[in-house]
Amino acid sequence: MHDISIKVNKVFAPVHKSKHRYVVMKGSAGSGKSVDTAQQYILKLLTEPGRNLICIRKIEGSNRNSTFAELTGAINRLELQEYFSFSLSPTAPMRIVCKNGNEIIFAGLNDQNQREKLKSVTFAKGKLTDFWIEEATELAQDDFEIIDDRLRGDLPNGLFYQIKLTFNPVSATHWIKKYFFDREDKNVLTHHSTYRDNTFIDKAYYERMERRKEVDPEGYQVYGLGEWGSTEGIIFNNWKIDTLKQDLSMYDDVAIGQDFGFNHANAILLLGIKDNEIYVLRELYENNKDTSELIELAENDNVFPKNIVMFCDAAEPDRIKMWRRAGYRAVECKKGPGSVNAQIDWLKQRKIYIDSSCTNTIAEIGQWRWKLDRTTNLYTEDPVPIFDDAMAALRYGVQNWRIRGGVEAPKVDNRSAIQKEKDKLERLGRRKRR
Repeated sequence: MHDISIKVNKVFAPVHKSKHRYVVMKGSAGSGKSVDTAQQYILKLLTEPGRNLICIRKIEGSNRNSTFAELTGAINRLELQEYFSFSLSPTAPMRIVCKNGNEIIFAGLNDQNQREKLKSVTFAKGKLTDFWIEEATELAQDDFEIIDDRLRGDLPNGLFYQIKLTFNPVSATHWIKKYFFDREDKNVLTHHSTYRDNTFIDKAYYERMERRKEVDPEGYQVYGLGEWGSTEGIIFNNWKIDTLKQDLSMYDDVAIGQDFGFNHANAILLLGIKDNEIYVLRELYENNKDTSELIELAENDNVFPKNIVMFCDAAEPDRIKMWRRAGYRAVECKKGPGSVNAQIDWLKQRKIYIDSSCTNTIAEIGQWRWKLDRTTNLYTEDPVPIFDDAMAALRYGVQNWRIRGGVEAPKVDNRSAIQKEKDKLERLGRRKRR
């Protein structure tokens, strides 16, 4: 094997040496924790026969642009392509295989089928020894218990089990804080890092993070300093994560909300209302995608029915026209003085249920807060205008339910073709009997 040139940040030295069952890495954006984790896994799997890794995101497909991308990137940086094989096919399952037989596979926990699939995973050579849970705050505690239960039994050759969690600590109320940080456990190593610890960070990103201190001091605590997010000033506390029914006929009404973006996220939400409670059913949340790319994604995944009204940011009429030309019922959302606060007030009066697959909506709603007046140290009536794209889509999407004006979203007929034909024949039979 050729000499390997390895670049590491000293802050991660305790993690590299750890044999704890649980390594819990919280930190700021840009701290390098995910890059370092991927690099260490590649080195471990190359040099320790018998190790096998499963990478976890709440949504299995999210691994493609996160854990899979980080691991293949590490292979390329370390110039180890001759020792690993992997496929970039958009249709084939993601898998990385080392020439010594060690493997990496990728999984999600968004539904019961995925949970059952995880329980039955086997490897051609050796046992499952490692889990990497990226964006660990996406997972519920019972998700973690399923993962933890998979690592059991004796291991040969001095191998050990390890679960590594990497995340930004969005909220101090999260189960991870209570489970790993608020109690002593000899099996746990907790670790903290920030962008200031990352000696390889580019200057522009560093300066951007420094500027956030002035614009959003509370958000900077989480995404800049990697500290647990405070609940003070949070706008919405009336929400709950759940696995929601996707049969649209179950809801009293349905609608779509879209907030346009490119450098910041373009967020699209499919919403339902039932018994005056709001349901966030599906999301499309993408950065650096133009409108044609977003339309292609929406159509390929068949996420958003075209017969449902889509309420969009009125500031970009050209983009609304593009969605219309693609067959969507896109209309501009009505805006006016005080409309943002009116939308927020209406939403605060209702329970909001969010499907567990909508991880970006969950991340935003958990940290979206009012601006703090640094002179008076009091919160204002203005929301912080950062990391609020899904919140804008949510506000736009409830327009008809809030004011009952303009275009009304139609009820969706989700009957099968067979059932529709039966109903048609029954109606014809009733007419003949008359």
